[in-house]
Amino acid sequence: MDNVSLELYWSKVIEGRSAEAKLVHPSSIVTAPWVRMKCQFGCTMYGKGYCCPPDTPTPDQMRRILDSYHRGILFHVEAAKMPGRSRKKYLMDFFGSLVDLEADMFKDGYYKVFAILAGPCELCKECAKQGGKPCTFGLRARPSMEGCGIDVYQSARNNGFFVRPLREKEETQNNFCLLLVD
Repeated sequence: MDNVSLELYWSKVIEGRSAEAKLVHPSSIVTAPWVRMKCQFGCTMYGKGYCCPPDTPTPDQMRRILDSYHRGILFHVEAAKMPGRSRKKYLMDFFGSLVDLEADMFKDGYYKVFAILAGPCELCKECAKQGGKPCTFGLRARPSMEGCGIDVYQSARNNGFFVRPLREKEETQNNFCLLLVD
């Protein structure tokens, strides 16, 4: 299917949101071993969920996965500071829309389509992994780009997005997700 058809899919997801999407080549997505160090020594969720390292692909495995695709859609969604947990809900709704898009595209013949989200999975209050049980939301849970060793900052920059680390929690967050498509 052509790239115009792909744009019809992603336009449904970004409509009405502070979001944009861009068709990218998977070779523009950068993987690096240091990214997982940020998870291991900077995130309280490391090792606690099925969508976080060490249960996600290593940077080398992710590179091989990326190289098995010819196209991807890089999504950028801005999340401004909102009252209460509204920012989290806004992002969870966006991530859910991407997983729904993945399912729709699969049914339409894109059998290799796969969504890679942002940040730790928050579908459950506590991951079933903590109790030694299988994932409660196995059909909807997806790993994050950073959890798979993807250098999100450089990958975004490689594809024309401006991104920098935030200094304050009140700043608008820039979240990136990747939908691999063939």
